[in-house]
Amino acid sequence: MTAVMSGAVNTTDRLAALRQLMAQKEHSVQAYVVPSEDQHSSEYLADCDQRRAFVSGFSGSAGCAVITPKEAFMFTDGRYFLQAAKEMDQNWTLMKQGLPDTDVPTWQEFLSKNLEPSTRIGIDPTLISACEEVVLLPLCPLCNVATANAETIIKALEPKNSTLVPINKNLVDLVWNDRPDRPHNPIIHLDEKYAGQSLGHKIRALREEMAKKKHQAFVVNMLDEIAWLFNLRGSDIEYNPVFFAYAVITADSVNLFVEKTQLSDDALKHLGDDIKIQPYDAFFDYLQELPSVLTLDEEAKVLIGENASLAVAQALGKDKYVIGPSPVAELKAIKNATELEGFRQSHIRDGAALARYFSWLEEQLNNGVEINESQGADKLEAFRSELSLFRGLSFDTISSTGPNAAIIHYKPDPADCAIIKKDQEATQFFDGTTDVTRTWHFGTPTDEEKRAFTRVLQGHIAIDTAIFPAGTTGYIIDSWARRALWQDGLDYRHGTGHGVGHYLNVHEGPHGLGVRIAYNSTPLKAGMTVSNEPGYYADGRFGIRIESIVLVRDAKTPNNFGDKGYLGFEVVTMCPISKKLIDTSLLTVDERKWLDAYHAQTWEKVSPLLQNDEKALKWLERETSPL
Repeated sequence: MTAVMSGAVNTTDRLAALRQLMAQKEHSVQAYVVPSEDQHSSEYLADCDQRRAFVSGFSGSAGCAVITPKEAFMFTDGRYFLQAAKEMDQNWTLMKQGLPDTDVPTWQEFLSKNLEPSTRIGIDPTLISACEEVVLLPLCPLCNVATANAETIIKALEPKNSTLVPINKNLVDLVWNDRPDRPHNPIIHLDEKYAGQSLGHKIRALREEMAKKKHQAFVVNMLDEIAWLFNLRGSDIEYNPVFFAYAVITADSVNLFVEKTQLSDDALKHLGDDIKIQPYDAFFDYLQELPSVLTLDEEAKVLIGENASLAVAQALGKDKYVIGPSPVAELKAIKNATELEGFRQSHIRDGAALARYFSWLEEQLNNGVEINESQGADKLEAFRSELSLFRGLSFDTISSTGPNAAIIHYKPDPADCAIIKKDQEATQFFDGTTDVTRTWHFGTPTDEEKRAFTRVLQGHIAIDTAIFPAGTTGYIIDSWARRALWQDGLDYRHGTGHGVGHYLNVHEGPHGLGVRIAYNSTPLKAGMTVSNEPGYYADGRFGIRIESIVLVRDAKTPNNFGDKGYLGFEVVTMCPISKKLIDTSLLTVDERKWLDAYHAQTWEKVSPLLQNDEKALKWLERETSPL
């Protein structure tokens, strides 16, 4: 998630009001935890769920606030150190997680190791995972912050006689006087010509997975999983085509908890009579009654996903549920043939918009026109909005230059931003979701910048050309993207790749390329999508990232040792990589061939869409010419 960079927010009154509530007899807690997530464990949030941002001023997507009677702590990772320091006032202590040779604890460790014994720690039970294992967010590879999980924390607190106290009414909501209303935007049906599979097909596949493990019901709490399963899309969360809902699937019933007034006539017709639509607010009452209408035993229970909240588990009751990987997430991650072709075509169209934008930007700068980061982002969105099947951005354009480019997730403030040198862009189409980053230099790059850029490019090529046996995880191959950087003593503080939804969330699990051990639990499989985005960020000076989307595919190899089968990647992003920034003396012969072949492919696929834009066509021809 990106956020507008701004000055520090005065949080004195907010914290004072929150501490008064903490001290009240009905709560009586000595610490209060404010996670980033909403009740659906979403990465991106509706404005009404930006509780951590409200109480702290820090607007980055990853972090957790811990407030005590006298202190306030913000735990976040390397993406957001600079941003958090700018946005938070003197009331807050920034806890920089993940730095080598430091003893900064995770926020979970902080609760059990740094707080006094017999501390009562309050938290909203809808915002903390019930999972007994430590779960890391399987979404954005740039994130290294662990999500909240109740059982692990409870066990860690026991030796100090401290307790985790679920407080059903969120205390931040009580002090947030102008908190926005929850969105109730229209929900549309995604036609099967884009989805590739019918609602009935997906429900049958889910029930087959449930039957294999004797699950009597599955509770779907993740918004993108619900949107995918029901072939519906919404806009309750900006840049994410999702809507607020829960679902419960049993062997003979499907219940969708959503505000019926949001459903278009086409969506209602699509759902038909077999889907029982219930109010969103009726979900927890339904869960409390669900075990009584099912035949449950030690082997047959209700399945809830690893990101399901403590509130979900409490509503079902002890021993009534089992926590495990979501079968919907696994089904959704492997794209069908229609979805894969949609990714190819949407990226070609997006490549045309990017060519028009970069040629326009170059012309403006060459003519002495000052274009700031925000203006550039707006112009790019305008070009994209002219494309067929365009449905909006999939997150704020990361348009940054100079020192701002060293902030990994950055959104320019229209009132205070600089000339563009680096851009990350992402778009939603009916037939696919794009996510691309390119780094450009509109002057004369230094030797340091060129060498760093080339090392990043070599890592990008290493992933794109990788061949590996089936069963290999993204955890295993992440280091391939870092090898060239490591040769120069460089690195980046984030993972290398994330899954991408099909006209859904731009960050999708459960797979990815990264250093988090969670990525070692899900092998890469043919049909998955993943980003390839190594980078380098020189704090306060410049930043580099090269990102393309690749599809996991079967690879033809001369042998098949172990009869495993082998996999590789197919790149679908079609946007030139800046040759001006390359130190060609560092490239191998094969790396030069790869770049020329990629540029030839980009020209072949994108140029037919630019026949009516001579300037963009000439720009593309120049930028895709051989080294």
